[in-house]
Amino acid sequence: ADYPDIRLFQVGENISAAPVKEIKSDGWRPCSPETVPSFSATAYFFGRSLHQKLGVPVGLIHSSRGGTPAEAWMSKAALRDFPEFAQAMQKVKQADDIVNYNNHIERYKQDLAGWEKTVKRILDHSKTLDKGWQTRRYNDSRWQTMRLPVIWETRGLHTDGVVWFRKTFELPDAWLGQELTLSLGPVNDFDVTWFNGKEVGSTSFYSTPRIYKIPASLVKKGVNVIAVEVLDVGGRGGFEGQEEHMALINDNGDSLSLAGPWRYNVDPFYPNTENIPTIPQAPMVQNSPTVLFNAMISPFIPYFIRGVIWYQGENNADRAEQYKRLFPALIRDWRTHWGEGDFPFLFVQLPNVFAANPQPEEDEWAELREAQFLTLKSTPNTGMAVTIDIGEENNLHPRNKQEVGRRLALNAFKLAYGQDVEYSGPLFKSMKIEGSKIRLFFDHVDGGLAFKRPPVPKFSGAGDGFAIAGEDRKFVRADAVIDGETILVGSPLVSQPVAVRYAWARNPVCNLVNKAGLPASPFRTDSWPGVTAGKK
Repeated sequence: ADYPDIRLFQVGENISAAPVKEIKSDGWRPCSPETVPSFSATAYFFGRSLHQKLGVPVGLIHSSRGGTPAEAWMSKAALRDFPEFAQAMQKVKQADDIVNYNNHIERYKQDLAGWEKTVKRILDHSKTLDKGWQTRRYNDSRWQTMRLPVIWETRGLHTDGVVWFRKTFELPDAWLGQELTLSLGPVNDFDVTWFNGKEVGSTSFYSTPRIYKIPASLVKKGVNVIAVEVLDVGGRGGFEGQEEHMALINDNGDSLSLAGPWRYNVDPFYPNTENIPTIPQAPMVQNSPTVLFNAMISPFIPYFIRGVIWYQGENNADRAEQYKRLFPALIRDWRTHWGEGDFPFLFVQLPNVFAANPQPEEDEWAELREAQFLTLKSTPNTGMAVTIDIGEENNLHPRNKQEVGRRLALNAFKLAYGQDVEYSGPLFKSMKIEGSKIRLFFDHVDGGLAFKRPPVPKFSGAGDGFAIAGEDRKFVRADAVIDGETILVGSPLVSQPVAVRYAWARNPVCNLVNKAGLPASPFRTDSWPGVTAGKK
């Protein structure tokens, strides 16, 4: 990340009951391997694409706070059109309370970092290490067996503290001499992981997917052993992922499943967890209307900008109908305050996440994506990066930020710089009923449509993510056939169709792309004006 002509400006987290004039920041810093890890990955990859293609310096201002709703990033004036927020805004307290709370939060973060180091020291100095529980030679035949992944309370193990897990297996000879990747999925709460007696990684944060590199020098012929020491400090403990998340992967992408029976034993040592820092009670939480706009946007509004990239929506997913009005209002609000006209506002549509379902379903995340799609259609000079194909089932923060940044940059090349590039995947335009089938028409076909077959389909024979319904509004999986620049959708179960949905689920089957390889946005025809989908 050695790009001195990319400059990074990190806005410090803050909240305020009223607009402030100063902003928390260390100022502009050149992009480097030392400065970029604490910056937004999406913004970095976006800016890198601009810099490499345009050949000009690029400045990136990163102002964000995780797990927050859109209304927290809007001004008081903009929220006057939303009376449902009036009561919440009345509860916003005085700035002095907020300053005190921010100071408490900073101390909490420092205390938490210190406690995490304490946890690591506790696990590193457990007496079980002296007994060799982490080693290849240790005899665990007297240990009990538990099938992983699992939360151990569901298997009758009601304990807080340290539990050890060991997996013994043999590797194919072809794997010898290769660096391997170990994936354990998310673990609750903390872990230290060994491979053949050598520590290969540890994570001091709950529910985060564990992915560790195994040096080739540790890979042995014959028996190999993975040992995982898990510390649970309260509530649920164990491995939270799916079976496919537990695997060893070699350089060629071949995988060996680690799901199934593991030996386990409860460590008699129980660490003192009474000193775990607790987050202070806030006089006003970060999700309150206007508080992030006041503290993290308003101070630099006079600054000249070329445009905005926006990645948010999860915390409004249970209010998708409201978001159809709220999100366009936020864009208008920022444009009004900056006074630079309709500058490009580029946003990321929510990715796929959580457990996949082979059957059509109603889902609030699908509805939020629709609200984002409708914002794209109704609000001028906006662009949308579809990410429905690059999310992760058990990770709200999917790791492939490089492609997210690239797709946002494609929108910028077109909307901000006027370049002749295809910047969007297929977008539903209209439909036509033809007997027992429905023909779909799209914008951004880019010379043709295609079904991109995934290497491992989520569901065998689950179709291409299309569903169809008649007047009864009961959606069933449908067959989809590309016909020129259109798609014909039908099902033998629906003789008189009225509506089609595509990728309408939290984690849908979806593989429709254009010739540029960009994925189609999820959609439903039964929500569009002028389309009848049966009686409600």
